[in-house]
Amino acid sequence: MYFSDLIFLYAFLPVFVICYFIAGAAGKKDGKAAARNIVLLVFSLVFYTWGEPVYILLLLFSALICYVCAKAHKEIAGIVLLILSLVIFKYGNLIASLTGLNAYIPEIPLPLGISFYTFQGIAYLADVRKGQAKAQESFYKLLLYISMFPQLIAGPIVRYTDIAGDIDKRSVTPDDMAEGIRRIVCGLGKKVILADHLSLMVEASMGAETASLSTGMAWLGLLAYSLQIYFDFSAYSDMAIGMGKCMGFKFPENFDHPYISASATEFWRRWHISLGSFFRDYVYIPLGGSRVSRIRRLFNILFVWALTGLWHGASLNYAIWGLYFGVIILIEKALIFKEKGKEPLKVLRHITTPFILMFGWGIFYFEDFDKMKGFFTALFGKGVGGSEVLTLANLIQNAFLLAVSLLLCLPLPKMKSSSVTSVIRLVYSVAILLIATLFLIGSTSHPFLYTRF
Repeated sequence: MYFSDLIFLYAFLPVFVICYFIAGAAGKKDGKAAARNIVLLVFSLVFYTWGEPVYILLLLFSALICYVCAKAHKEIAGIVLLILSLVIFKYGNLIASLTGLNAYIPEIPLPLGISFYTFQGIAYLADVRKGQAKAQESFYKLLLYISMFPQLIAGPIVRYTDIAGDIDKRSVTPDDMAEGIRRIVCGLGKKVILADHLSLMVEASMGAETASLSTGMAWLGLLAYSLQIYFDFSAYSDMAIGMGKCMGFKFPENFDHPYISASATEFWRRWHISLGSFFRDYVYIPLGGSRVSRIRRLFNILFVWALTGLWHGASLNYAIWGLYFGVIILIEKALIFKEKGKEPLKVLRHITTPFILMFGWGIFYFEDFDKMKGFFTALFGKGVGGSEVLTLANLIQNAFLLAVSLLLCLPLPKMKSSSVTSVIRLVYSVAILLIATLFLIGSTSHPFLYTRF
């Protein structure tokens, strides 16, 4: 069950909302949060069990590790166990194939959301150890933090310190509710109207046989994939943040118009912000950060970026993708940022950065290296097949979708709050919901891309 499923939108979510607010209305003043927490926990476990009936035990076990180790002041042991669990379930198949043990060990399916809830557990234990958070006395409250369904399977990675107070006491204003619903609907629109339709262009080019791929179609597919992955992933974050807001939780923003960046360094401050801040605070800084020798700093940056790549999956292309950006960022630090304030270079960075990012997404997409090689061969004009007329036809056919997608990558002017703007927001929210619902009826469900990481 995904956020863009009709079952979730028109069955699970309405039933949850009814039960959640009945629990709050029926509870005493001091017990409203507790009653709502129980409803939220039950629905979160049902949500996860719907997709992973077996691995719900792993989720519960991870929460139990966090609870016991924090209470016993054994945070390091807990972090090691969580990392070991992640390695076994996410990288076990790769390790088995590299060591030849795959002949004796059955393939291990990837548990849904394990990368996200494991990192939340690690952050909790690390913060407790550093004294930045108190160990949670109640297991069910800690389980609620780990399993909360809005951000459970694809983030953002929420730190315990961000919502610890909200678990015990929270309130929702009408403005919060309106903004939360608007974020949910906008996220749904990004996913169903934009990302899912961009995916058709991606499949027609990057998903096709690369031997018959023309240069134009290769570039068109790479542009479409760069847009698809942004709208798909930011859509999930929007919906998660919106649901949290409707319940009184303040989840961190995860995207800040990343494609307006003038460098890869700036891009990664704007893209998947919660993951970047996690690696900065829990890996890069503990390694010494930038307050070490030049060689050590070089190692720290490349190590963190290799981990960032491998976090996305047990495939060599992800490690290469991470190191690719690590090297790019090192080059930027050594060359570009020494030239701050020089406008010609700033313009040049705005021109070159999109291509740097797109090449990175090309590496990210292909786990098969033969296909990756064929794609990049076509991308740089070495394709032996395909028709540029077909490319032009595809471009014309999808021009409106591409134009709207590119426009929505830009920060749009904010409207001043008034009765008129409220009506406008209501109208377009209803329109987006209706259009998205029409697209979903009778269509094949498209899972969010980051649920597989």
